[in-house]
Amino acid sequence: MSVSPQNLTLDSANLPQSIQSAHIGVLALQGDFLEHANMLRRLGAIPVEVRLPKDMVGLDGLIIPGGESTTIGKLALQFGLMEPLRHFIQSGKAVWGTCAGLIFLAKNVGSTGSGGHVIPARLEAMDITVDRNAFGRQVDSFEADLELEFSETGDPFRAVFIRAPRIEAVGDGVSVLARLADGTIVAALQDNLMVTAFHPELTDDLRFHQRFLEMVKGAATV
Repeated sequence: MSVSPQNLTLDSANLPQSIQSAHIGVLALQGDFLEHANMLRRLGAIPVEVRLPKDMVGLDGLIIPGGESTTIGKLALQFGLMEPLRHFIQSGKAVWGTCAGLIFLAKNVGSTGSGGHVIPARLEAMDITVDRNAFGRQVDSFEADLELEFSETGDPFRAVFIRAPRIEAVGDGVSVLARLADGTIVAALQDNLMVTAFHPELTDDLRFHQRFLEMVKGAATV
């Protein structure tokens, strides 16, 4: 599918030095981790591919990318990452899950959209209920303009949805960052956790990656 770039002026020159020098882990077990790494570099952050617990030492934040949630869960168990990931979240450091990463972070996965597969491991850290593959198969991928709660420019964000989940319900401590036109929640924030049902790394719009780096800076000052 074609991705319409957002020609915004965000770059590393507009960000504080503390954000530019941040070491951000990108879980590199499966999925589109390279695209996230490229976006982070554009903002001056230092991406670190995470495959083993030792790779998490010294990280300021972590991104769990899109891919296949069942595979990510199996590999996280196999490589001994589940407890280090839980400890990282509990320490208050910023974590962002996109698409499959959203499912991996969710406390609850709804009965619909499960596809008959049991996810072998999830972090169950964020108070949201998620419907897996809610928008259909790969051929049902689509793009949509989103109004962002945190955007200062007011420009819509052109979001890319690929076998995407949706957020069916959120807990009291969860803030909604974006919805589809029909009200479906597709991005949310809870304390040090952010999730998006779509793939900001497949666009040229840096606003979500900038928002995450601002979370990283905020967590470092607590």
